[in-house]
Amino acid sequence: MLTAHIAALGAALCWAAGGLIAIGPVRAIGSLAFNRLRLAIVGAGLTVAASVMGVWHTLEAEAALRLAASALAGIVMGDLALFWSLSRLGPRRNVVIYATNAPLTALLGWLVLGETLGPTTVLGIGFVTMGVMLAVALRSGNGHAWEAVQGSLLAGVAVCLVAALGQATGSIIAKPAMATGVHPIAAAAVRTVTAAGAMLVLGLLFRERMAAGGSLTPRIALLTAVNGFIGVGMGATLIMVALSYGNAGVVATLSAMSPVLILPMLWALTRQRPGLGAWVGAAIAVAGVGLIVNR
Repeated sequence: MLTAHIAALGAALCWAAGGLIAIGPVRAIGSLAFNRLRLAIVGAGLTVAASVMGVWHTLEAEAALRLAASALAGIVMGDLALFWSLSRLGPRRNVVIYATNAPLTALLGWLVLGETLGPTTVLGIGFVTMGVMLAVALRSGNGHAWEAVQGSLLAGVAVCLVAALGQATGSIIAKPAMATGVHPIAAAAVRTVTAAGAMLVLGLLFRERMAAGGSLTPRIALLTAVNGFIGVGMGATLIMVALSYGNAGVVATLSAMSPVLILPMLWALTRQRPGLGAWVGAAIAVAGVGLIVNR
């Protein structure tokens, strides 16, 4: 179980660091083109890594189908809904609402997989979820233009909840596959390649411009690849490791610590100290992690 905890927190750290690296490329080429490019790069890299390591034999047909389905739910549906709601709600509200994926995963794990959680673990999940929400909601910068609601607030909230449900569903679908002994690198490769292919098909179906245009400079391409290696390659692999050993709800909760872990990174980069409310939320989330890990 300790392995699952460390891996899930490691994934959260990768996503926090990857989020900072992603800012420049997303602004330069757009979120969809960025996501498609990094998935393609990382999918190819993970496929090569799994082949060199000789771990494909651990992947049975049923497990491969489950992992592909988890990618469609968690990465494709989840990301598309998340980006749509992001444009409507702004980053702060989006992250707060998306944090509900942790308790949703725990609930689905209980209903679908029969995973049971002790009272201390349930309390810890509640603390982490509440702490993450507070750390984001009380962070300075509420007056920024990005925070203005575009269109219907209710529609934005509903679609963000769909994104959270997609992420939760993806974890629940992948959990039984990882229980069969699939190597995490092979599992991550299947999920990433499936997501990259689905993003490509969706772009063609909706006649979306596939090229990123002149904004895709060598530097932007390099940053996209680095983000993909850290955020998708390492992060996705660590999540597969965590699901191999731990409860899906606990894994989802610990991996949701990214908004808290990013606070000291932002402080170091911007020299702007987060507000007291953000640190209070972070402290509550850390207390929740302590309850989960030391139960």
